[in-house]
This record gives sequence, C-alpha cells and structure tokens, in this order.
Amino acid sequence: MASKSIPRMKIGVQLPEVEWEVPFPELIEMAQVAERVGFDSVWYGDHLIYDLAVGARGPWEAWTSLAAIAQATTTIELGPLVASTSFHAPAMLAKQAATVDAISQGRLIVGLGAGWNQREYDAFGFAYDKRVSRFEEAFTIIRTLLTDGEIDYHGNFYDADQCVLHPRSPRPGGPPLMIGSIGDRMLDITLPYVDSWNMWWSQYGNTAAGFAREKSRVDQLIRAAGRSATDVEATAAVHVRLEGGTGRLMGDYVGDAVIEPLAGSPDELADQLRGFEAAGAAHIQLCVDPITRDSIDWLGGVLAAFHRTR
Repeated sequence: MASKSIPRMKIGVQLPEVEWEVPFPELIEMAQVAERVGFDSVWYGDHLIYDLAVGARGPWEAWTSLAAIAQATTTIELGPLVASTSFHAPAMLAKQAATVDAISQGRLIVGLGAGWNQREYDAFGFAYDKRVSRFEEAFTIIRTLLTDGEIDYHGNFYDADQCVLHPRSPRPGGPPLMIGSIGDRMLDITLPYVDSWNMWWSQYGNTAAGFAREKSRVDQLIRAAGRSATDVEATAAVHVRLEGGTGRLMGDYVGDAVIEPLAGSPDELADQLRGFEAAGAAHIQLCVDPITRDSIDWLGGVLAAFHRTR
C-alpha cells in the first residue's frame, strides 16, 4: 500500500497513433471510454507520418483532434504527447492551445518538444536542422503568450511582432506546460518555466527503478535552475501489454533497445504502477498494446485496483 505521505499519482492513456487506422468517431469514443472508466487524462501524439512495414501511415492532426476530444468530454484532462513546436508558427501554436483550453474549460496540459522524426519534417516541408535552437525561440514565444498574453519578439528563426493572444485561456497564467525531453539543453531551456517534465518509456527502461534514477538526475537540474524539485512534476510514459498484444507498431524512436512492457492481472498491474508512484511520478501515460476501446475499458479494472489499496 502506498504511504499516505505520497501524493496520488494521476494515470492517463495515450490514444492510438499509427498502430491501426482509427476512424475519427472511434477515436472520440475511446476518449469517452477513458473518461468513463476513471482515467485522469487522455493524450494524443503530434506526428504526421511514419514509414512502417505496412507502408506510410500517420495519425489525425493533433490539435484538431484535441479540440474534438475536449468538446466530447467533460472532466478528463487532455494534451499532446508532445506537440512539436516545429509544426506550427509558435504564436499560432499558442493560439491553438488557448483555444483548446477554452473548449475544455481548463483541462489542457500543453506538452511541448522539439520533434525527432526527420521523415515527417521532410515530407511536410519543415526545417529539421537546429531543432533545439528553433525550439528555444518557439518556447519563448509560446510560454510568454500563454502566461502574459502578449510579446514583441524577433529571433533568428521566428518573429512575433507586437503579438497579442486574445481571447486568453480561461485559466489565469494559462494552461500548465510540460516539456517532453530529458536532454540537458532542452531542460536548461525549459526547467525555469515548466510545470512538469516527461520522458518516453524507452528512455528509462520502463521500470520504476529506471524512472527513479532519471528523476534524481532531473531533480538536480531543477535545483540548479533555482527551483525546488517539488515545483516541477515528474511524469513518464509507461508501456503496458495486455492479452492479444503483439508489439507496439510505431516509429523507430525506441531504436534497438529491448524494453519489457508491464503486464499481468489488474491487481498485478496496479502493484507495478504503485512502484512508479512510490518513485515520485506525479502523472503517467499508459502506452498500451493493443490500444483499442476494449483495452481502455479493461484498464478500468486496473485503475480500480490501484485506487482500492490506497
């Protein structure tokens, strides 16, 4: 049983990207099932195209999808996991985020990253070089518009000439920001400002012990940035395999690493998730194989078991 001194960890689920071709109405139904069975959040990847063994495949556009999910749900948090700042002019991305936050009535978490999949950059005409430098400028524009509502900025890659964000997010100070990176330079740029940081399951080995090791390193960087580690929540994607899972179809971000997914009965999975909570995770996103409506519904039993023993 988790100690009462440990804050309750939120549990979200990532909706399918390219695992299978999901009709849009079914994508919405999956988000609604996630809300019904008790997930705290639902997430959608911001990608455009992957080259897979089955051919070129991509998900629906992320911000449009999040707007639809926001309208179709009432209580569940939602966000991109994570939004590439390269795919939109940064001021426009801030506008999209403020709009989705308004549609959801304050349920958006703005996950941001620099992107990694060169194939989609080349295919859709976005610059791939100097991604972190471009991200730094984009992040300055996005966070300033969401928090302050205006900016006059002229950089090497982006300009926002006397830009005003109006209407604003319904929340004073804007929606919370999450950085989807554990790279030193990306964290140096963002840790003074973000509300949380996030890493992909392959980056820490998909274990609570691996999560704890990486959290310890990032906590040191948070303190070096002049903040307390408790000011910036630690979050992570967690790979889970259910009955019928045959391997998660996705891009090559995992590389050659052999990563064991979490698996087991609802009680066994709940115990494994408690390990992440004990390691200091404030919020996790389950990346499920297979990811279907039935899988999300079944995971409701895991959520019940997780909360039952607190």
